[in-house]
Amino acid sequence: MSDTVNETTYPEDAPAVLTQAHQYAGDGPPKDRKKTTFKAKLFSYLVLLPIAVLFVAPFAWLISASFQPTSTIFQNPPTWLPDDPTLKGYQGFLNLGDLTKAERGRGSGDWQWFVNSTFVAVVVVVLQTFFNSLCAYCFAKRKFPGRDLIFLIFLGTMMVPGIVLVIPNYIIIQHIPFAGGNDWLGEGGSGLLNNYAGLILPQVVTAFGIFLLRQYMLSIPDTLLEAARIDGASEFRIFWTVVLPLCVPALAANAIFSFQAVWEDLLWPLLVMSDPDKYTVPVGLALFVVQNRTQWSLLFAGSVIATLPMILVFIVLQRHFVQGIALTGVKG
Repeated sequence: MSDTVNETTYPEDAPAVLTQAHQYAGDGPPKDRKKTTFKAKLFSYLVLLPIAVLFVAPFAWLISASFQPTSTIFQNPPTWLPDDPTLKGYQGFLNLGDLTKAERGRGSGDWQWFVNSTFVAVVVVVLQTFFNSLCAYCFAKRKFPGRDLIFLIFLGTMMVPGIVLVIPNYIIIQHIPFAGGNDWLGEGGSGLLNNYAGLILPQVVTAFGIFLLRQYMLSIPDTLLEAARIDGASEFRIFWTVVLPLCVPALAANAIFSFQAVWEDLLWPLLVMSDPDKYTVPVGLALFVVQNRTQWSLLFAGSVIATLPMILVFIVLQRHFVQGIALTGVKG
C-alpha cells in the first residue's frame, strides 16, 4: 500500500519540462547562470572602477605631492610620480634630520598633536562602545515601561543636525558644577573648557551607535539569555559574557565610525581647547597653515601622517566591519 502511494510517474520529457520551469523562474541552465554572473560582474567592475579611481585619485596625488618640492607641487598637468622625490616635507613638518634654522622654525617639531588625538580617540572609542552596547542591550533584550517610546526619542535625535548641538554642548561644558573653578551652580569658572574631559564627555554616547548595536542584538536568540538566567547569571554578566562576544562585528563597526568621527573632528576641539599643547591633529594642521603661511610640502606631509591611523584601523577591523554592516538588522 505504501509503495503505491509513494510511487510517482514522470513523463518521458521531464528534464525538458524542468529546464523550462527553471528558465521561467529566472534560474536558467547552469551555463546560462555562469554567463549571466560573469556579465554582471564585468558590468559591475566597469561601473565601479571609474568611481574608485575618482575617489582614490585625490589621496594618491596628496601622497605624491608630499614627496615633491614646493616648486613642482602645482604644476599643470599635475605630477603623479615625482622625478626627484624628497623627504624635506616630512623632515620639515616633524623637525627631523639635517635642517637649516629657517626650515626648523617652520615645522611643528612636536608629536603632541598626534598624541592628543590618539588619547582622545581611544578613550572615546572605548567608552562609547561600552555605553552604546549597554544601552542597546537594554533596548533589545530588556523589557520595561516606555522602552519603545524612549528608543523612538533616541532615533529622533539622529534627525537633528550636529551643528545645532554645538552651542548647547558648549554652554553645558562651560557650566559644569565644581569644575574649572565653578561653584555648585556652575558659575565663576571655565568648567571643562580647555580640558580633555570637555572633548570626551559629549561623545560618550551616540544614538546611531545604540541603533546599530540594538539592531544587531535582536538577531541573538533569547533562549541563550534564558539559559544563562536559569544558571543564575546576573544581567550584567549575561551582557558581558554572552551578548558582547556575539556582537564583535557590530562593535567593530561602531569602533570604526566613532574613531573616524573623533579623529577627523575640527570644530569641537577648536572651540573647547585654547592651549596649543592640547590641540588635536585637525586643529594643529588648520592653525599650522595660518601660522606658517601655507608651506604646502609640510602641510601635505602632515596630512598624510594624519591619515595613516584611519587606514590602519580600517585594515585591522575591515573583516568585522563588513560583517557587522551586512548582518545588522537581520533578526533571527
